[in-house]
Amino acid sequence: MKVTTLGEIMLRLKSPGHERFMQSPSLEATFGGGEANVCVSLANYDMETDFVTALPENDLADACIRQLRGFGVGTSNIIRREGRVGIYFLETGANQRPSKVIYDRAASSVSLASADEYNWDKIFEGTTWFHITGITPAISAQTAEVTLRAVMEAKKRSITVSCDLNYRKNLWKYGVAATKIMPKITEYTDVVIANEEDCQKSLGITNDTDVTSGKIDDSKYKELTDKVMELYPNVSKVAVTLRESISADHNNWRACINNGKEFYVSKKYEIRDIIDRVGGGDSFAAGLIYGLNTYDSDTKALEFAVAASCLKHSIEGDFNRVSVKEVENLMGGDGSGRVQR
Repeated sequence: MKVTTLGEIMLRLKSPGHERFMQSPSLEATFGGGEANVCVSLANYDMETDFVTALPENDLADACIRQLRGFGVGTSNIIRREGRVGIYFLETGANQRPSKVIYDRAASSVSLASADEYNWDKIFEGTTWFHITGITPAISAQTAEVTLRAVMEAKKRSITVSCDLNYRKNLWKYGVAATKIMPKITEYTDVVIANEEDCQKSLGITNDTDVTSGKIDDSKYKELTDKVMELYPNVSKVAVTLRESISADHNNWRACINNGKEFYVSKKYEIRDIIDRVGGGDSFAAGLIYGLNTYDSDTKALEFAVAASCLKHSIEGDFNRVSVKEVENLMGGDGSGRVQR
């Protein structure tokens, strides 16, 4: 099978270690972005992938494409046009100090590209699964149009569509609320991935969950996912991540899935001394896509996704650099961290 994703990949500039912004005169430069992160994970699982975006014609964009190719991600449908490479700045938190992200994405190539600039026939040739996120339509009116057009084109070709709702309040700045755009996109989605805030801010679906309390009531997530499937009968599965944040570097991590017949909650991982949680949701999405296309049950697919995302918290950078075997070892109970010889 072939998985195609569409979105923006950015230059990631991070303060060293746990330093504040510009505490020292240096920033660590890598690349990252939600949909590209999913592609890299799936390529690491030996799946055929293709990442679609728009980038300028310059050395920085060339370096970005080379890195994607180095992971085995297909890049033939990246369009080159005017604009710039988007940037995000990251300051990693610790203990009670949260991490911070600053976006610098205005006038990026992908934010300026229109839906007609993409060759949809070529993009979806051979594609069996298409993945998008709520980040892309939040960037600009053009990217909202591109995302909606993309899911419509995918469904015309009977391609399975997954959408990670991924609400980002710092991006929805062009005068249209997420609740005006994301429901339209969800109407063309088969598999929804979210957390409780995503459902509220993107789809207007609420319940009385309170993740800041440190306790999660599983029954509330059954109600939440039931509501999504009731409002969107085209959706066959809803997966919701359940993160309990004790502090910036100490989280409990689980997820649940509802397929209309069964509601299942995964095992819980206690993650201490988090190295980098950015990309954790993307690693979950990739793990779920892999699991749903590999295993014979949604429950096993969910366990794979949660274990993959747990491992991502130990890895610097946006990309989850783990193999299927490493994830399956953790699924099987090997979480000791002992040296493998």
